[in-house]
Parts: sequence; structure tokens; C-alpha cells
Amino acid sequence: MAENTAQRSGKGRQPAAADRDGKPAAPSGTAPATGHAGPGRPGREEVAPGVVQAKIEIPSGHPLVAVFGAGDGLLRVIEKAFPAIDIHARGNQVTVSGSAAEVMLVERLFEEMLLMLRTGAPLTEDSVERSIQMLRSGEADVDGQRPAEVLTQNILSNRGRTIRPKTLNQKNYVDAIDRNTIVFGIGPAGSGKTYLAMAKAVQALQSKQVNRIILTRPAVEAGEKLGFLPGTLYEKIDPYLRPLYDALHDMIDPDSIPRLMAAGVIEVAPLAYMRGRSHPLFVKVLTPEGWRQIGELQVGDLVIGSNGEPTPVLGVYPQGERDVYRVTAQDGASVLCCGEHLWTVRTAADKRRNKPWRVLETQEMIGNLRAAKARRYELPLLTAPVCYPEREVPMDAYALGLLLGDGCVTGSTTPSYATAAPELVEALERAVPGVTVRHRGGVDYTLNRIKQPGDVMTLANPVTAAMRELGMLGNRSASKFVPDAYLYNTPEIRLAVLQGLLDSDGGPVTQKDRTCRIQFSTTSILLRDDVIELVRSLGGIAYTRRRAAEGRAPGLANGREVHHRRDAHVVDIRLPEGIEPFRLTRKRDAYHAAGGGRPMRFIDSIEREGRDQTVCIQVAAADSLYVTEDYLLTHNTLNDAFIILDEAQNTSPEQMKMFLTRLGFGSKIVVTGDITQVDLPGGTLSGLRVVRNILSDVEDIHFSELTSADVVRHRLVGDIVDAYGRYDAHTQHGDGRGDRGDRDRGGDAKRKRH
Repeated sequence: MAENTAQRSGKGRQPAAADRDGKPAAPSGTAPATGHAGPGRPGREEVAPGVVQAKIEIPSGHPLVAVFGAGDGLLRVIEKAFPAIDIHARGNQVTVSGSAAEVMLVERLFEEMLLMLRTGAPLTEDSVERSIQMLRSGEADVDGQRPAEVLTQNILSNRGRTIRPKTLNQKNYVDAIDRNTIVFGIGPAGSGKTYLAMAKAVQALQSKQVNRIILTRPAVEAGEKLGFLPGTLYEKIDPYLRPLYDALHDMIDPDSIPRLMAAGVIEVAPLAYMRGRSHPLFVKVLTPEGWRQIGELQVGDLVIGSNGEPTPVLGVYPQGERDVYRVTAQDGASVLCCGEHLWTVRTAADKRRNKPWRVLETQEMIGNLRAAKARRYELPLLTAPVCYPEREVPMDAYALGLLLGDGCVTGSTTPSYATAAPELVEALERAVPGVTVRHRGGVDYTLNRIKQPGDVMTLANPVTAAMRELGMLGNRSASKFVPDAYLYNTPEIRLAVLQGLLDSDGGPVTQKDRTCRIQFSTTSILLRDDVIELVRSLGGIAYTRRRAAEGRAPGLANGREVHHRRDAHVVDIRLPEGIEPFRLTRKRDAYHAAGGGRPMRFIDSIEREGRDQTVCIQVAAADSLYVTEDYLLTHNTLNDAFIILDEAQNTSPEQMKMFLTRLGFGSKIVVTGDITQVDLPGGTLSGLRVVRNILSDVEDIHFSELTSADVVRHRLVGDIVDAYGRYDAHTQHGDGRGDRGDRDRGGDAKRKRH
């Protein structure tokens, strides 16, 4: 018996010359292991009733120490797993004797071991044990995946350490993450569900499949409320998130993690902070019918996206009372939102390096809004004018703009117009049918109705009739406005009104070595705001300032002084390329000669405003952006992100729904948890337990089940999981013998590992 033991362990073999160097010379006529050879076939023969002997040749390309292990440690693992088999190793030949079924398994095992070596993966006791487990269980035959394929699938390498699945279930789980948008990894502690998901997230980030990683878990394990724990907010939540940090440090250079987190590329936060992204109920959102309060929106309503097109609301989620901040841009645009609200931004460095826009939370930008005294974060603007539905209007839009600028329609006198540009007089006459423009002298013109044969003298002037219909009759310069029928109409109508206003009361402002801006002036606050609305709805930006009447030098009219009686409101405008601001030739030529600058919007300040009831919405737009107050673009979902929700068994069904509906375009979600370890308060249903019944038939969502056989921690962890599973099964049957039943079984409670 001692001799057999020595031979099995390889200590009794006589090495050839090449074997002393660790690489045996292959004798002529030998062949590599044949795996599935049966009795009577070459390399296998029946040496006694019920005893089959097979000879396995180790190819010369593999050092014996790599195959048998240091001190023949791998051979001892195989012997322990197959106690009824005699294994003798001499040189590069292994002789295996025993039952046909067991010999066949050993042959297949060596075949898998050699295949792993050929792929460059080192053989370890763990990989050999798991190969034996897969072969014995028949998993490889059922799924058609060889142990070598499972154990050599590299996910990520960092600092000389390679992360791979270690069981067939784990490989199927990893493959499911590649194939599906949402994957649920459900299994006991230590089965690798979170660690492998984290590795896939880092892999996706490094290969630029996603722009950021978001790691989250519910902070309820201690049964405590965060507000009653000592320390700052981050000190309170840090212990709950520590396992995620630890896994992250295994996969990414620790020195780069703070930089990635500061840049928003990696975010680690409790689940409660994933539900924010909200506005106060009274904040207005742009819809095809105009502005509506976000608190009034319902699923199915339409809002305006960043491309100016309507997009449906997919979800409305009340968020309760939250801290509210006012985000203000340099052009005066502002909106209220919570600290976790998401903003698409980019820096000058991002633009210079042609990097994509990044997504940051409001609170991430506080205190970091300047870079060398310049504003750091640029906000996106509309990529196209807002598309409102077409509405009928009683007067040509360009003519209305001209009259709002330099016209006078009181209702008690004939409508008049003042201009020094004959080109505008001709344009006005063409634009208003039934009206002729007559020169009264100087810059003054009247708009007279063209009389037709048989007309009654009391017929109203077409201009007067249109103004009366629009509710604008009798407006003076300080009370003029753009009617809603024009303000919320097609881009062509809105642009024509703006062109009429700018041709009459606006113009290009040129400066040396600078691009041209557009300036408009009015004494009407209403008209000022309407011009800003028109500009922003076309994708531009507008700055406004007040020019006080008091102290201003008087103007001249026909050689006499005219004093300013009202303050003037000056609007400086930048329009996107392709939007023509002028029709008047001299203004248009001056604008194009200097070149119009690109409109840009930057975050100027973020200030806390207090607390208020809030709500968030999800929209169907491809970039998840929608238009809020002052045409600021923001969103509530997570695009191009790899999102992992760990310990999901401690979420409620409502929290699970909220989290899953945060999914944005180009994103992937992995949800992990153990439904046997729910720490929710009594009576609260686990969202992980019910989600399978709800989503099991939904395409592109996959549920992966991991078991105690997939546990990769200490051997006892799997045994403990099985023992608790049996205990729970008995107590659920209500037989009252849970404790005693387990004691009576004694040794049977011990799980046998192969």
C-alpha cells in the first residue's frame, strides 16, 4: 500500500533527463489525453472484472510541475476526490485504474486541466476542485460548457490579479450580464454575485461601453435611521457602503479612485439618494401647450425634450419634502431642484479633449463652479427650436413684429408706423393684405384700408381688426407684448415675429476682434420677457439689463430734445447657427460680416433655498433630457451608466420600482441580493422577492440563481447556507421539530463536497 501511495503521489517515478528540468520528453507513439475513450479503445483496457485501466500522456509542452502541482499537490486533490481510483504517475504518463465511470471522469478531468494550461491560465487546487465538481454534477454535459471554458473566462485583470467566474452558474451569470440590460443575481452570501457584477462594471467603463458606474445599496442593515447615527452624512453611510468600496479597490488602482469619484465617473451612494433627482411641485416644465407645473403632470403627458420635440412622461414619483437648491446660469436662467438632481455638463477641458458630456448631481458641483475665475460647467442648449403645434393667426408674424417695434395701433386713429427704412415699408405693405402704406412725412407712415367698390365706409381697418382680435388694441409702448398665439406657435412663426422686432427695435452690435451679438431695446417689461422667450425657444440665450431713464441724456427728434420718461430694458442676444435674426439688408449684412457667436450657457451659482415637497419624472427621450424653467435642460434618469444595486432584498416593492425606472439609454442594471437574509422591518415585503413574479416575462430582463455550490468563500460558508436552508424548510412546514429534527439527523446534516 505504501508503494501505491508513493506512485500516486509521483514520488516513486524515475525521471528522464528532460524531466529533471521540469519538461519531460514525450516518448514516440504517445498521444495526449483522449477524454471520452471507453474500455477496449486505445489508451484504455479492462485489466480485471469491473476494473479499467487508462494511460494518460502529458504533452511535452507542459511542465509536469504545472500539471501535478508543487509537491504533487494537484495529484493529491484528485486522489482525495476519487478515493476508489488508483493513480500512478511515472514521467509524463499517468496510469488510472478503477471503475469505467470513474476512470472516464479522471480522463476528462486531465483533458480539462491541459486545456486550461493551453489557454495560459494557471492550475490551482481551487480550479481542479471546481472542475471535478462540474464533471461529477453533470452541469457541463447539460449546458454544453466545459469546465476549462468556465474557469478561463477572464473578466478583468488588475495588478497581476485576474478575476474570473469559478463555477458554471457564475459564468452563466456573467454571460447574462453581457446579453441583457437588466440582470438579477439572486443567491447566498459569498456566491460572487456582487463581486462579479462589479468586475463587469469596471470592464464596461474601461472599454468605454459606459461613462460612469453607480453603486448603491439600502442602508437598513442595522435597523437604524441614519439621522440617529453619529458623525457627518458620509460618516453615517460609509459603513453600509464599505463592501462596495472594498471590491472597487480590488479592481481599480486605489490612487485613481478618489479622482474618478470626484469627477462623477464612479458614484457610491445609499439607495435613498438614488430616488432624488426631483423638483418642487410648482416648478414649470415645457409642454406642447406651454408651461405646466411638474406636480400636475401624469404618466402619458407630453413634455418637450432637448431636440425640441414632444416626448411622453413614463413615470411620476413623489419624493416628499427635500432640501431645495436654486441653480442659476450666467444669463439669469434659474430653476429649483434637489441636491441629487442630475445635470448634463461639460468643462472647457472636456470640450478641448473632445470628451462626451458628463452627468453630475447638483451637490457635486457646489463649491466647484469656477476654474481659474472662469465658470467651470457648461450646460447644453436646445439642439433644435421647440416644435409647438401650428396655430392660426390673424396677422402675418413678421408684420406683427414690425408693428410691435415701431407701430401705433390705438383704435381711435388710423394705424401708423415709423421707420427710416423704405425696405421695411415695402415688406409691411406686402405682409398685410388690404392695406396700403402712405407716407405722411419724415419717418411717419399710415396704414390705410384699401377701399373696394361697394364697400361700406364703417368697415374696420384690417390692422385694427387683427389687433382687436389679439387683445392688443390701444397698447402703448410700455404695455406691448407678444400674444400667446404667436409665442407658442411653429418655429417659423416665432422666428418671423423676432425678425420683425429686431428689424425695427434691434440691431447687430459689433466689436473689434469679437463676434457679433444682437441687441434689442424696449420700455415694456412684458415685451422684454416675450423676446427672451422667443430667443430661448429657438435655441439661443438672452441677457437683460435695465437702462434707467433718470440721468440719461435726452435724445433728438427733428432737432429738438426728447427726454426719456421710462426705463429701457436692453436684451443682448446670441442665436445658434442657422437662425437668421434679420431680414433688413443692412442689418443682416453687418451681422454676417462680423459673424454671430455661438450661444453658451454656464452654471453661475447654486444656493440653498430651503425645503419643499418635490416630485421627479421620467421621460422617454433618448437622452432623458427635458426642458424646465427658462429653457434649462435637465434629466432624472441615468444614461450610459452601469448601475449595481446590492443587498436588494432590503428594498420595498416601491423602492425596487423606483430604482428600475431610473434606467436610461445606454445603461445596464445589475440587482443582487439574498432573499433569505431580509432585514426589513416586520411586515414590510421585500421588493426582490416579488419582482420576479412581476418581470419574469419581460424581454431583456434575466434572473440568475446562484446556490451554495457557487460560494467561493471559506468551505464552511456553503455548509452553513445549506444547513440554514434545511432549517428554514422544516420550520416553514410548521411541524415544530425544526431544532430537534436537525439534531436527530446528526452527521446527515453535513453537506458532502466533491
